[in-house]
Amino acid sequence: MTPPPAKAADPSLDAEPIALPAPRVSGLSARIGLLRALALVPALAFLVVVLAPPMNHDVAAVLNFAERWLGGERLYRDLIDVNPPLIFMITLIPAALGSWTPLDGPEALLVCVLALCVGLWRMSHLLRRGRAEGPIEAAVLGAMIPLTLVMAGYDFGQREHLMAICAIPYAILAARRIEGLYTGRALAIGVTLLAALAFALKPHFLVVPALIEGFVLLKRGPRRALADALPWLMAAIWLVYLASIPLLFPEYFGYVVPLVWQFYIDLGTFDALGVLMSPVLGPAVLVMLCAIGIAFRPRGANLPNLLLLAAIGAFISAWVQHKGWSYHAIPVIMLSCLAIAAATGHWLDSVVTPVRQPGAGRAVAVVMAAGIGLFAARGEAPWREIWFTQHIASRLTNLLRAEAYGERVLVLSPDLYPVYPALNYAHAQMTLRTMNLWLLQGANSACPASGERYRQTWEMSRAEFFVYRTVAEDFAAAPPAAVLVADNPGIPWCGSEFNFIEYFSRHPLFAETWEHYREGGRIDNYRLYVREN
Repeated sequence: MTPPPAKAADPSLDAEPIALPAPRVSGLSARIGLLRALALVPALAFLVVVLAPPMNHDVAAVLNFAERWLGGERLYRDLIDVNPPLIFMITLIPAALGSWTPLDGPEALLVCVLALCVGLWRMSHLLRRGRAEGPIEAAVLGAMIPLTLVMAGYDFGQREHLMAICAIPYAILAARRIEGLYTGRALAIGVTLLAALAFALKPHFLVVPALIEGFVLLKRGPRRALADALPWLMAAIWLVYLASIPLLFPEYFGYVVPLVWQFYIDLGTFDALGVLMSPVLGPAVLVMLCAIGIAFRPRGANLPNLLLLAAIGAFISAWVQHKGWSYHAIPVIMLSCLAIAAATGHWLDSVVTPVRQPGAGRAVAVVMAAGIGLFAARGEAPWREIWFTQHIASRLTNLLRAEAYGERVLVLSPDLYPVYPALNYAHAQMTLRTMNLWLLQGANSACPASGERYRQTWEMSRAEFFVYRTVAEDFAAAPPAAVLVADNPGIPWCGSEFNFIEYFSRHPLFAETWEHYREGGRIDNYRLYVREN
């Protein structure tokens, strides 16, 4: 075969290369980049809210107990609380950081929870790789997952918030298991471990993995689902934790749980129907019902279904507690909104032409993130943070800083807020064996049969006498720098108002020690008494 004739040498090849102008970024790419940035604005706004005071009062109270435990007091002996031990064990981490580093307790806890959010965001991003996500669904999830992690606002760091954020990568991992996608061992075990710990924070939370694993079983079939080691790892973690409680904390089941059943369960509760109509859980139920109508519509959309099941599990958990408190509703809203976003993105990928999907995805992400962010802002955040300096918690913090900074304080109050986080911000430590006087409230939910304002010691229940005796004895043995007293006792009127000082002064040890205190300030219905030198 005759080879082709050689081409004549082109002298231009030896010339200097011509510098071509840099290609301009297309208008579409610029708009997509702008929309991507706008879609993250709601998450950044909620991040600012999370960083601002005040810390959630329940989170602050748990931190205060963890600091006292770290300082040598014994959990469920000197520190009596209804929560199982896991939340205190986890909170030991920020308590230790606050003790051993320049950070104080609230700052250390905020850093720890934010680090957890970043880790879960990264895990979710890695788990979404390789899944059959269309451009719109990917854009929506890319904006909604970081927003969901921080949209709890004032309830940031609550047990329900921790459960909900750990449920997100767990649901994505469950979707991968259904779809038969390989996941690296370290990533899969890490997600499972965090989810197992989060679901173990309260026994009510276990309904969430029960629903998700039931869906996985239905989709994969019994043989494949039961051969998966991850659910068994999760169950093993729960069994080890449950078995460790009577060994490490024998007083919890033997003493605390009976008190909870007798005095705590019925404090400030709705009935089963009333909690559904409550102003807090009611809107969360409506969002969940919307999610039910949307998330099951796209065929083959496993992730929206799993997120919806997690939301339903969170709702069942809130319903059986029948309290109607804001942090009970927040995981229902978080997971329902994320399920709606995932389902909407999946459906739009099937109806929008491929050429328009990139731009449409960013636009939909902006609209959904803004809408859901505004809906989440209807509650306490960001208003409690914006007006914090005018709230009672801020003014009480200033009073404690002036009169008892870094000192021990006895608090006689039925409230957690504003006592917490004011104590935390003043670096003061509570001396009461419970976080508040809930045990005394429960014991005095009905008026004494004798007709007197206070029961005599021989008429008291074991729980009431425990509070009466230990408050007086602890007060006399190590008098605190200050005593904070609430005028509102949270106890029914029985001919006259229940007065904490009058009640405890019947004990001679309390009465004798109380003579050394003078009033040092008053904030609304709180009075601070300072020990005289």
